[in-house]
Amino acid sequence: MQRWPVLLFLAWVCFLFFAGIGLFMSGFLLTRIELASSSSCSDPLVPPAWERQSLPPGSCWAPQRFSKAVLVIIDALRFEFAHFNPAKASPLPYENKLSFLHHLTTSQPRHARLYRFRADPPTATMQRIKGLTTGSLPTFIDVGSNFATYAIQEDNLLAQLVQNGRRVVFMGDDTWEGLFPKKFFRSYFFPSFNVKDLHTVDNGILQHLYPTVDSGDWDMLIAHFLGVDHCGHKHGPDHPEMAKKLTQMNEMLRSLVDHLGNDTLLLVAGDHGMTETGDHGGDSEKEVNAALFVYSKTPLFGTGPPEEPEAVPQVNLVPTVALLLGVPIPYSNIGEVMAELFSGDGDAVSAALQQLSVYHINAKQVDRFLHSYSLVAQDLPVEQLQRLQELFSSAVEEHAQLLAQVQGATLVPPEMESRLGSLIGRFQLYLREARAVCTQSWARFHPLRMVGGCILIAASCLLCYVASELAAASDSFYRSCLLYPLLWGLMVAVLVGLARMFTQEGLDLLLVSSWAAAASQLGFFWHWRGQHPKRTRLVGSQPPLASVSLRQRLRAWLGLAFPMSILLFRCGAMFSDSFVVAEARVAPFLLASLVLLLVGKLHWDGRLTVPEGPKQQLLGFSSYRREIWYLLCLVAMLLICVRLSVFFHQCREEIPQCRPSLFLSPLASLRNTRAKNLFYLLCVALLAGLVYAVRSWLRHYGNLNSSDPLVLFVRWGFPLVVLCIACYWAVASSADDSLGKLQELVQVAVVAFPWAVYGLASMGLLLLLCNPMTVFAKDTRESAGSIVTPYLGVPSSEVDFLHVIPQIYKRMQESQKSRLERGSCKATVAAYGLGSVYSAALVIALTLLGFLLMLLHSERLSLAFLLLFLEAFVLLHIHTRARGLAGDAEPFSVPWYAVISWLLAASQFFYSTGHQPIFPAIHWNAAFVGFHLDHSTNLLPAVLVGANTFASHILFAVGCPLLLLWPFVCEMPSSQKRKPKKEPREDLQEVEEHMMEMRLRESPEKFSAALLQLGLKYLFVLGTQLLACVCAAMILRRHLMVWKVFAPKFLFESLGFVVSSICLLLGISLVMRVDCAVSTWFSHLQLR
Repeated sequence: MQRWPVLLFLAWVCFLFFAGIGLFMSGFLLTRIELASSSSCSDPLVPPAWERQSLPPGSCWAPQRFSKAVLVIIDALRFEFAHFNPAKASPLPYENKLSFLHHLTTSQPRHARLYRFRADPPTATMQRIKGLTTGSLPTFIDVGSNFATYAIQEDNLLAQLVQNGRRVVFMGDDTWEGLFPKKFFRSYFFPSFNVKDLHTVDNGILQHLYPTVDSGDWDMLIAHFLGVDHCGHKHGPDHPEMAKKLTQMNEMLRSLVDHLGNDTLLLVAGDHGMTETGDHGGDSEKEVNAALFVYSKTPLFGTGPPEEPEAVPQVNLVPTVALLLGVPIPYSNIGEVMAELFSGDGDAVSAALQQLSVYHINAKQVDRFLHSYSLVAQDLPVEQLQRLQELFSSAVEEHAQLLAQVQGATLVPPEMESRLGSLIGRFQLYLREARAVCTQSWARFHPLRMVGGCILIAASCLLCYVASELAAASDSFYRSCLLYPLLWGLMVAVLVGLARMFTQEGLDLLLVSSWAAAASQLGFFWHWRGQHPKRTRLVGSQPPLASVSLRQRLRAWLGLAFPMSILLFRCGAMFSDSFVVAEARVAPFLLASLVLLLVGKLHWDGRLTVPEGPKQQLLGFSSYRREIWYLLCLVAMLLICVRLSVFFHQCREEIPQCRPSLFLSPLASLRNTRAKNLFYLLCVALLAGLVYAVRSWLRHYGNLNSSDPLVLFVRWGFPLVVLCIACYWAVASSADDSLGKLQELVQVAVVAFPWAVYGLASMGLLLLLCNPMTVFAKDTRESAGSIVTPYLGVPSSEVDFLHVIPQIYKRMQESQKSRLERGSCKATVAAYGLGSVYSAALVIALTLLGFLLMLLHSERLSLAFLLLFLEAFVLLHIHTRARGLAGDAEPFSVPWYAVISWLLAASQFFYSTGHQPIFPAIHWNAAFVGFHLDHSTNLLPAVLVGANTFASHILFAVGCPLLLLWPFVCEMPSSQKRKPKKEPREDLQEVEEHMMEMRLRESPEKFSAALLQLGLKYLFVLGTQLLACVCAAMILRRHLMVWKVFAPKFLFESLGFVVSSICLLLGISLVMRVDCAVSTWFSHLQLR
């Protein structure tokens, strides 16, 4: 067998997919690292001591200008909705409806002002709320200390208000409840998911808004209206309902202003805009162009408004509101204060000094954040950070000199005003460049990289399909088709790397890897194209197409079309958010449909009936084969497994009527002791049943007869692992009920038993890797007689008869004849378990992995894992029976329907082990199975949580080679009885007909090619599903649900692909390790 070329070829294909995934992610997933630090009043960022003397009590960093603030968020308030144009005689439904804002800005120009409020993409509500409260640029993946919730862990405006004793009252969109748990002094949350509901949230707010304002029992009031946004999603902006909704908002603001006091600041803001179709989420002008209106009954501005409204980034709101209310600016803020709000009522010099003071505080806070961030991340360019540091240092130095001159009264007012204006400009330049650097790194899509990633993944899928067909036609093509692509890729990688280094752009490993992957793909297709004429001549030697009947051609086409149609349907549905949300039910349906279609195709091909004789033709009916009833029983069992798997599903919040499965919660959550004990006994009994079934299967095929360490471990180690898991479940389910010293003992046991399982499973896997042979060789001495007689006397059991491998005896017979001629005698060797040696190793490995994965889940989910093993066993038998009935002439090729059904089962049990492709559904408690305290590194908890999340992917990928091996294992005679009268040669031929997995060793090249073809088919199906998710995320990146549905689905599908491909390589590597051990065993046998 050619082991290394096969593994290298599959590893190269996996690299191609990984490069495509990485390239797409770099252009689509906006990422940054969250810092856990927070600001406080004691931070050394305050002005000099002589300025601090003027701070009133309760102020922090800067004098408090307002004691209260009202923030009214009108979701999706585009700037055009708030802007009033008196010249328009026939305004559109969304124009000139907020007339009260125009009235305030014109009648009280120093009290009110309208701004263009620029949102940073992604323009989804959750990300925008994060931006409006943290002052930073939220992205899809905010890497922080707590992944288990959507709650904002980063320092934010609400946290600063609460930390400084302010009362925050909220009413409106219930998204805030998850983002800011336990932060509100009082709250009125209303459901926000139903975008067709235009009035529930808004009317609920209006019911509480005015009484709350009048009560005065608050310091910050936030009201988040959703009606405008929902109206846009339902009708679009150009609709009469939008006019009604904006008119309602106009009247609300008119009434609200009447209830405000003189010490209250009013802010009316849109979190984002909307397109002409009412959608948002992307970065188009209409999506990022929201509105901000600022008003106070006391003068705010020193001058009147400009002719055109000023554009203000949304992140600027956070430092401005924080300093106006007298609280520290959040630690991660990169926004710039709106200096005109700090002008006061004095002259120009006094106003400039106040503005300079807040700019100085703001710049020091941003510089501190950039310094802290650069210590933990490397995604900000070093050169630009150095330039920013130079700008900041020079501005601070000049600021100190200027303050000294002002304090010494050495400057005349005109010169002072000029110096102040120049210094303010330098601070503005620093803050704006700092924000631009962060924006470049964190908050933009990269369309070219997204398209490049899609092309790489699509080309990799095509390569998998072409290579799988070549593997079926040629046994050794992969050796010639691997060298040229690797050379092409290596050459391009070196050239691109050198070019980037010489151009001083820096070595981007991801970009270099992508170019290398693309070049190696081109090299493969170029080489394949060059070999195309040879293949054409080879195909020409086959019978011409005209000699094949139409019915035969239809059958061959349907053999590929019906499984591919299921795959394409699944991929096409990835573009629907409803499908992704309901995929937990769709994947089992597709699996059941595929199996039923397989039975229907066998019937249509006439494979389920016996050939018609004259009597059947006369009566007009056909009789079915006896095997069909066994196949139908298997299909019925599969449908039962599919149905039972639904009881283990997790719910998504998009399906409010869904109730999560009771099996997801741990036994410790049960208060009924009787129910807890019954579930515990059931889980332990079924776990013991799994061990009994595995050992029975191994014993049936003769793989438990030897005394090798691996066999001994299966005999005694498996029960010990079950005992440790059962003990862990027992102590974990009763940990809260134990008292005193018993509590300490339980805490030790909760850690010790999982480590015992980890250790035993690791020992078993190590023994499997060192010596995977589970074969027992029996030697006997005989002086005469038939060399091929496997045992002395009459066979004592069915195992003695079935598991003698004729190939061994044939070789030994030839050696025996030559030695008998010299008068010597020879030992006859009987091998138990050689016919299932490959499958036995995989079954043992899967059982050990199953133990580990069940340990990482809650106790009752072990029932789902047992269902998984049962369904996989049924699928293997259905595949074997279907191939037998179809009379497949190519036993070394696994059909497409088997691979697709195997992967559909993996997707099915992803959901049936309590998972969903959303972050809140991740089982984070798996990171602490066997660990009492926090981890010192993130690697180990990431591995544990990843193994928990992708448990089904791991098991089905490692077990994928069973699709090739199982039909050989089940190669059994239809009748177990030997006919009494036969010549020895005929008897030998009958036994040789059932060599089981040793048939694979008759053609080592075909065995290698078969494993390669199976791996390529598996990667093709995985890659096709991944390509659908990638295209859906790219095309629908402006969709309402892109960050809630499509982006998480893409991320989980990508991680699942990585896990599955690595485990596939491990499974195939295990088969090759067994083959190496079998070859060594044969070589040692021949030396005896």
